[in-house]
Amino acid sequence: MAADNQGHRAGPFKQKNKSHKTGRHRSKSQIDTQHKGRVNAKSLSKRARKELNKINRRHQAHQRRQKRRDEILSKRRCVGGRDTAPHLVVVLGLYEECTPSHIVKHLLECDDNLVVYPTNNELIFDVSVPRFNKRFTFLCPPNNLSAILDAAKVADSLLCVVSPTEGIDGWGETCLTCLFAQGLPATTLVIQGLSEIPIKKRSEQKKQIQKILERRFPEQKLYPLDNAQEGVLLLRHLGEQKLNVVRWRDTRPHLMARNVTFQPSEQDNTVGTLKVSGFVRGCALSVNSLVHLPGLGDYQLQQIDMPPDPCPLNSKGSRKKGKGDAMAVDTEEANSMEEGAKVLGVADPSKQESLDSEAIPDPMEGEQTWPTEEELAEAEAALQEQTQKITKRVPKGTSEYQAAWIVDSGDEEDEDDDSDEDDDEEADGMEGGSDEEESDEEKASIAETDDMEYETISITEGKTVHWDDNYDEEQETAMLEKYRAERMNEMFPDEIDTPTDISARKRFARYRGLKSFRTSPWDPKENLPLDYARIFQFENFNRTKKRVLAEERQSTAEPGWYVTLHIANVPKSFIGDHDARIPLVIFGMLPHEQKMSVLHFAIKRYHVNPEPIKSKERLLFQVGYRRFTACPVFSQHSLGDKHKYERFLPKETMTVASVYAPILFPPATVLMFKEQQDGSHSLIATGTLHGVHPDRIVAKKVVLSGHPLKIINKQAIVRYMFFNREDIMWFKPVELHTKWGRRGHIKEPLGTHGHMKCIFDGKLKSQDTILMNLYKRVYPKWTYDVVNTRHVNLTPAILDDQYHSRKIAEALEIDME
Repeated sequence: MAADNQGHRAGPFKQKNKSHKTGRHRSKSQIDTQHKGRVNAKSLSKRARKELNKINRRHQAHQRRQKRRDEILSKRRCVGGRDTAPHLVVVLGLYEECTPSHIVKHLLECDDNLVVYPTNNELIFDVSVPRFNKRFTFLCPPNNLSAILDAAKVADSLLCVVSPTEGIDGWGETCLTCLFAQGLPATTLVIQGLSEIPIKKRSEQKKQIQKILERRFPEQKLYPLDNAQEGVLLLRHLGEQKLNVVRWRDTRPHLMARNVTFQPSEQDNTVGTLKVSGFVRGCALSVNSLVHLPGLGDYQLQQIDMPPDPCPLNSKGSRKKGKGDAMAVDTEEANSMEEGAKVLGVADPSKQESLDSEAIPDPMEGEQTWPTEEELAEAEAALQEQTQKITKRVPKGTSEYQAAWIVDSGDEEDEDDDSDEDDDEEADGMEGGSDEEESDEEKASIAETDDMEYETISITEGKTVHWDDNYDEEQETAMLEKYRAERMNEMFPDEIDTPTDISARKRFARYRGLKSFRTSPWDPKENLPLDYARIFQFENFNRTKKRVLAEERQSTAEPGWYVTLHIANVPKSFIGDHDARIPLVIFGMLPHEQKMSVLHFAIKRYHVNPEPIKSKERLLFQVGYRRFTACPVFSQHSLGDKHKYERFLPKETMTVASVYAPILFPPATVLMFKEQQDGSHSLIATGTLHGVHPDRIVAKKVVLSGHPLKIINKQAIVRYMFFNREDIMWFKPVELHTKWGRRGHIKEPLGTHGHMKCIFDGKLKSQDTILMNLYKRVYPKWTYDVVNTRHVNLTPAILDDQYHSRKIAEALEIDME
């Protein structure tokens, strides 16, 4: 019995594990022991809290999906419905031989129940589709780039027609490049003519075209259009497709003009009221806001009317045309719809946006004393210089015609004096008797000039006539010089030769040296030009943008309403230059967008055009809904508070172009064109609006170079950087560096001809070059002009001519090399 009750005893080799160490916190068993079964009703366990968070996350994800789905459905329902604007479809041919109107007529014949409404424009087709409960407006712009870009600004969908043989040609590639840069709406690809291809080759041809389109549209389906059934399927797809968001367009009210009339003013016949009718799109329009007319500028509204809808969804007064044709509305009923317009709102002068675009500079601002006599004399001299009379000192008896041919020699005498002084300095140590050796003829001529009597007469300055504007050889010579200058800038960036006829301290008086271009301080308010007194600057631009885009403005016309805008004080010349074939698109402006400031665009060069573009060269800009000309200043797109000035537009990297222009709140797209000598335009660059910052510093860099004459350890005697002793003493504080990475400074000048002793941080190589970097701030020029910038003159024929001329120029360039 005792043996049975005896338990097992562990031997000496029994494994003993270490006890668990909880550390500073209590273990779960200790917490349970202390709580003794009590549970806090307000606290949840970690597991329960994790499960609850998981449920909340699922619920939030479901709410986000539902919200996104509702937004997509609301965007689909905001166009093409009964109480909304018609679904605007722009038909674009991506090859030169395409006729968009034939495509639309084929769509109108695919269903017998379609209702077609008459319009005043042959390029606009209003259609109501009772089968899908939708209504469409088809717009067929001509083969002109400005018409295509303006139509795409307001389009809900883009119907691109490709060729059944080649797909897209050069004209189509150019249009797509501009449309992608501007902001592409929802796109549908259509091919017509596959039925004419043999059946055995039809499938292979469609695959080849699909492969060509994959580069631009990787996920788009190609819809055939050869019979009525395919036309109905295409209409269904257009009505149900997902619409793209173009943010710069959707944040502003806009409309496409369907009817334009002009009413002259009773007080002044040169101006009047422009009445424009169309459907409001985007967001709500206020009668107190400003609107932008392309090619003219910004204008105020007088009132907004609401006439009857010209193309309702289901028209009771419709009649059926002949067999195979669509249904049409009586023209008499359409004319009667124009009567009985309702006034939605009249502008309130106290709440209306001002047209003031520039700040009025105060010349006395910052003055602490009364103007001195010297300043008053300078002002009077400046007023006299503005007159066309020129005063010259000529021999007595000279007529006004003869005096016009006499060149003033004041500047030449000054240059001769400077050169004489330089010659005197170089002639130190030589005999001075040479100055007294003058010929008898020179003395006689001097005596004759002393005896001659002079008188002062005033002549009228004539206009300069440019006789060689159309001379091809001169144009080629200038273009050759630009190519050479661009190459030299690439080979030796920013390097220039120190002038010998003028002192360096005068030539580079506005330049300064920097210890470090990245970290050295530079005050952005220092020595600003007078043009900065005319612009506006925000204390915090990003905060103002958020406030303007988020605030609710007073609305007079809601999106989808058919309204008539009364635009006040429009020049009469606008209606004379108006072309009904090119769509007129009017945008409502946000607050402050009429005020001038400094705009910066982040752009990239268009690879097809290799022509060198110099900084401060006049270009045509399309920024959002604006189109204007200006002379931009190019700079590097980099971080930091200082940005290096670019003399030419780079070919590969992103660049920032700065101009004076009206404020525009980003996001906004940018297209840059250059006007050729024959009046046509070519695409130069594309990009986006970088910001509105007048304090952005653009620094122009200049590199002065010198060569070592003697090298002694870390010291070297340098020449050819300066040519007199005073310039060396002036630039002595500026740091030097070499192309091989050495750094140093000027120790002292040697002699009077520009030699100087320099010390570096290491021994120089004999083939090394000594450099000095100088910087000055560069500002854009006030060259903003919006007049006569409505049209971009680029057609397929012009594009072919530019292509051939570009090939010839490249061949000539290769021959010259």
